[in-house]
Amino acid sequence: MKSALKSGLLALAAAALPAVAYAHTGVGQTSGFVHGFSHPVSGLDHILAMVMVGVFAFQLGGRAIWLVPTTFVLVMALGGALGVAGVNVPFVETGIALSVIVLGAIVALNVKAPTAVAMGVVGLFAIFHGHAHGAEMPEDAGGAAYATGFMIATALLHATGLGLGFLIARVGERQGSFVVRTAGGLAAVAGVGILVGVI
Repeated sequence: MKSALKSGLLALAAAALPAVAYAHTGVGQTSGFVHGFSHPVSGLDHILAMVMVGVFAFQLGGRAIWLVPTTFVLVMALGGALGVAGVNVPFVETGIALSVIVLGAIVALNVKAPTAVAMGVVGLFAIFHGHAHGAEMPEDAGGAAYATGFMIATALLHATGLGLGFLIARVGERQGSFVVRTAGGLAAVAGVGILVGVI
């Protein structure tokens, strides 16, 4: 299952690369994909939260390495559908800022939550992120292509977080843990800045 998921994500990413390279923006499905792919990487709040999801999954290890990021992506798609449909979700921007604070703090404190609890936490925050993506979809964008774009970009950000965790761990258990936890702390501080409007 784990290898199948990895293969699927790699295949999606590989399939997406030509579309990104040769896209003509403003043309239906292609425009949708490009806008969807670029949206998660256009805001610091989204980037920090999604990378922290990957680092959190790395810290938990085991099945959490793929279950936690997968939960985020799938629930985010549901939140995106709510946003596209115009269904109101209260406190979206606050929820996104809190996701950066909470996920950063979880990483900084090296919280060893059960996988199911971790899935619940990231799933809750994924609703806010997904709703923001869906609500901000351009009117001329293809919905399915847009969703595919922001799901792939999100998965790649999670993979970045996992990769950072693995790379930093190679420095050594003690030093690597310190660097990862410091990164989490900095993300949490940035989240506070985003929440109060300083960043």
